[in-house]
Amino acid sequence: MPRPVGGEGHAVKTEDSSPGDGPGEEGGSPRPRRRRRVLRWTAVTLAVVIAGTAGAGYLYYRHLNGNIQQAELNIGDSKVAAPKPNAAGQTPLNILVIGSDARDTEENQELGGARETFGSAPLADVQMLVHLSADRSNMSVVSMPRDTLVQIPKCTDPEDGTVYPASDGRTMTNQSLGHGGPGCTVATWQELTGIHIDHFVMVDFSGVVSMADAIGGVPVCVDANVHSRDSQGHGSGLKLTKGTHSIKGVQALQWLRTRYGFEDGSDLARAKAQHMYMNAMVRELRENATLSSPNKLRRLAEEATEALTVDEGLDTVKKLYDLSTELRKVEPARITMTTMPNRYVGARVEPTEDAEQLFRLVREDIPLDGQDAAQVTASPSPPADPAAPDDEIAVQVRNGSGTDTLAPVRGRATSVAGLLTGDGFGKAVADPGTYPSEATTVVRYPSTDLQGDAVRVAASLGIPQTAVRRSTAVSGVTVVVGADWRDGGAYEAPKVDNSLPKTAEALNGADASACMHVDPDFTWS
Repeated sequence: MPRPVGGEGHAVKTEDSSPGDGPGEEGGSPRPRRRRRVLRWTAVTLAVVIAGTAGAGYLYYRHLNGNIQQAELNIGDSKVAAPKPNAAGQTPLNILVIGSDARDTEENQELGGARETFGSAPLADVQMLVHLSADRSNMSVVSMPRDTLVQIPKCTDPEDGTVYPASDGRTMTNQSLGHGGPGCTVATWQELTGIHIDHFVMVDFSGVVSMADAIGGVPVCVDANVHSRDSQGHGSGLKLTKGTHSIKGVQALQWLRTRYGFEDGSDLARAKAQHMYMNAMVRELRENATLSSPNKLRRLAEEATEALTVDEGLDTVKKLYDLSTELRKVEPARITMTTMPNRYVGARVEPTEDAEQLFRLVREDIPLDGQDAAQVTASPSPPADPAAPDDEIAVQVRNGSGTDTLAPVRGRATSVAGLLTGDGFGKAVADPGTYPSEATTVVRYPSTDLQGDAVRVAASLGIPQTAVRRSTAVSGVTVVVGADWRDGGAYEAPKVDNSLPKTAEALNGADASACMHVDPDFTWS
C-alpha cells in the first residue's frame, strides 16, 4: 500500500509528535504544526478489565471507586436496540475502548508534545470495539482507523447542555470526542455500524504510561532494528534492535504511537502493531504469576482506576471486576483482532463493503475465527424505531441486476416496485436511473430512524434482514435488485456468507510469533 501524501492536517500521513519533535512537516518547509493525533493504547485499557481488583478492603474499595471518572454512555439523538437473547437466554456484550489525546495536564502535555494544543478539545484517536460473544466462548476486537470519514450524529453535552449539530457531510471519526464527550463517540459508532454498545472505557496519555509500568512489561517483536525518527524530527522516538523485547512505561507508549518505521508508515500499520501489543499483553496477564502478588495487583488497580473514564454501568471496582470475570472466560486462541476494512479517499479512509460484512458478523454474534459449529448465535438486533404503516413508507427501487457478462434486465426495478405496491406499499416507485451492478439484492437506508421501515420492506419481499444495511449513499429506503434476482416474483435468498473478509487482516490472540515489519528507511546499525 503506498504511503499517502497530502497537505497539512492529513492525519493519515502526519506522524504524532513526542517531546523533542522538530518544527517541520514531512516533505515541506517548517510551518505551524497541526494538532497531533496520538496513540492507540487500547491494549492497556483492556488490561484493567482483565486484571480486576478483587480482595480490596472496604475503605480501599471506596478509595478506588473515587478514582474512577464517569460520563454518560450515549449522548446522540438516536439509539440502537440491544440484540435479542439467543436460545439459551444469553446476550453478547460490546465495549468501546477509546484513547483520548487530551493535553489537559502537564503530564499529558509532556508525553504528547504539541504544546500549542494544550487544553484544546481532545480527539478519540483510539477506537476499538471489544465484542464478547453471548456464550462467552470467543471475543472479537474491531479497530477503526482514526481518520475514517463518518457522519457524526447530533450530540448534546450532558454537562452544560451544549448541542453539537450533526456533521455537515463526512468528517474524521476522531473528532466525535470533542462533540460533548465519549458518549458522542459511542453514538457515532452505533450510527455507522448498527451495533448496540453496552459500555465504553477511555484512557489518556499518562494512564498509558502508569498502567504499562504497573503491568511490568509486554513482549513485542520487530524484524529489524528500528528507530521511529526521521531527519525532520517526525516519529514516536521508539528505538529497538531486531527481535523480541519486553517494553513498559514510556517505551510502551512509543510502540503504540509508532507509525513512522512500521510497514508502509500508515495509520493502518500502527493499528496492526497495537493488535500485537494487545494480544501479547493479554497472554502476559493470564500467564505471569507475579500478577497474583497483592502489592502488584494493588498497584495495577490504583493506576487503572485513576486512568479511566467509564460509563455509568462500569463506575465501580465491582462492576469492572465483574466485567473482567466475563472477559477472562475467553482463551487467547478464541480472540480475533481485526481492522475495519477500508480504502483511501485522498489522505483519509472510508469503510468498504467488506466493513459492512464485518459489522454484520459482530451484530449477529458470529465468531470471527470461523469456529461456529457449537456457537449459539443471537438474533439480529430489532430496529430501534418501529416501522411506519406500509402505505406510508416511501420506497425507491433500483435496477442493479447486471453482471460482468449480462446487461441489467430491462424493467426489473418496475417489476419489483409493482410487487411492493401490490403488497400495500403505495409509495414504492422505480428509479429510472442507471446504477452499478450488485451481486446480491440489498435494502439500504440512510439513518437509524428508517431502519424499521427498511426491515419491513425486506420482509415483504422475502429479503433476509442480513441484507438490510445502513448507507449514506441513499436518501431513503432503497431496494437494489441484484444479479441474484433477474427474474421471477419471489426472491430466493442466497446462502449467507459468514466468513471474515481477508481485508480485515485478522490476528489470532494466541499467535506469539507475530512480528512487525520495519520500513528499511527507519533501520539503523
